[in-house]
Amino acid sequence: MTVTNDGVAHRRRALLAGSIGVFVEWFDFIVYAYSAPVIATLFFPQQDRSAALLATFGLFGVAFVVRPFGGYFFGNLGDKIGRRNTLSLVVLLMGGATMCIGVLPTYASIGLLAPGLLLLCRLVQGFSAGGENAGAFALIAEYAPEGRRGLWLSSTVVMNILPAMAAAFTVLLVTSSMSADSYAGWGWRMPFLIGGVLGVIGLYLRRRLEETPAFLAVQERDQVEQAPAARAIRSNLRGMAFVFGLSALNGLAFYLLTAYLVTYLTETVGLARTTALLANFVVLGVVMAVVPLAGLLSDRVGRRPLMAAGAATLAVLVVPGFHLLTAGGLTNAILGQLVIGVGLALFAAPYVAAQVELFPTRTRYSAISISYNIAYALFAGTGPFVSAFLVSRTGLQVAPGIYLAVVAGLVFLLVLALPETYRRPLLQGEESGDTASTSGGRSSNNSLGVL
Repeated sequence: MTVTNDGVAHRRRALLAGSIGVFVEWFDFIVYAYSAPVIATLFFPQQDRSAALLATFGLFGVAFVVRPFGGYFFGNLGDKIGRRNTLSLVVLLMGGATMCIGVLPTYASIGLLAPGLLLLCRLVQGFSAGGENAGAFALIAEYAPEGRRGLWLSSTVVMNILPAMAAAFTVLLVTSSMSADSYAGWGWRMPFLIGGVLGVIGLYLRRRLEETPAFLAVQERDQVEQAPAARAIRSNLRGMAFVFGLSALNGLAFYLLTAYLVTYLTETVGLARTTALLANFVVLGVVMAVVPLAGLLSDRVGRRPLMAAGAATLAVLVVPGFHLLTAGGLTNAILGQLVIGVGLALFAAPYVAAQVELFPTRTRYSAISISYNIAYALFAGTGPFVSAFLVSRTGLQVAPGIYLAVVAGLVFLLVLALPETYRRPLLQGEESGDTASTSGGRSSNNSLGVL
């Protein structure tokens, strides 16, 4: 099929706006993690520093508890009214909650009400985050040229990582430009206020998007599901089980790298905070460079080989990587984190592409949102808390590495059972006018109800 210049322009605009929207959403969400030490000081009683840190990471994790509910809600919405409007609502909620964190009074001002309000903001953030990635995956994939989905969707991985770098840089810039007292007094609020402003920008970008051709095809054929989440559970359960397992590893590795290791290096290893932030910044830069290459390669050789290589890297090398981290120093901090970063980079880009290829358009947003967010609630959101708990209870500094290695080993076996998807057409029943919605999603084009 010939693509007009207007069609190419629409594709590029969708790629750009969809990717930047992901950046805005996750900058808002993850800046909390980089502010964990000061939040622990300002929002919780200080009789026990370890307890305050655990409470802070507990609020980080609790946002993931509501993510499956957000995933169910926004997945249903996105499969019924479209990707663009749903993603606009998602970023609006996230930006508002982030702005509110930036103006909250602290424990010294209002006592226990302060962590209560912080909890409320994190719940709104978590509910919003439940609709983000699955919608962005669907939107960009449904605009991507055939044979380039891995490369195009690697942009969403980059835009999940870049916010962590930007958040680290923002916090580093703020902390290094003022005294510790000024930062604790008011400076810590600046990254959250910036995040709120970015939310407005994200809303503007998403409102300028056009709806995806795949979803429009479903609408034109009157194939929009009235209860897409329920249909996904009935028809796509095996594919959702695959996504759950893959997401468990991706989420755990990602949030250990972006949300836990800076605090781990400062609180457990004893590095200066600026050194820990710099090491994390360097590693995330390397990961961003590798991810598009992995996405491009997966378009040529398939999703499974790259995911298997990433899972194997994590399973075998992450514990030695943690031994390097505990040795101290900037070089060891970089090398130890690179083990996780490279394994994650190899795994993440083909994993994102495989998700969208596992499901038909009419239930894609719902199926990914539900399985993805349940896995992230159980593994990603609890990752920093479980890691801090394991170190505190066992006294073993490499305990988080052992935890990640075990999960990676199990997911490696799962990848071996995963069907290869990189040559599947994204438009399945919708492309031919097949009425798969009345047959459980089964068609000669192998829609993912039959996985």
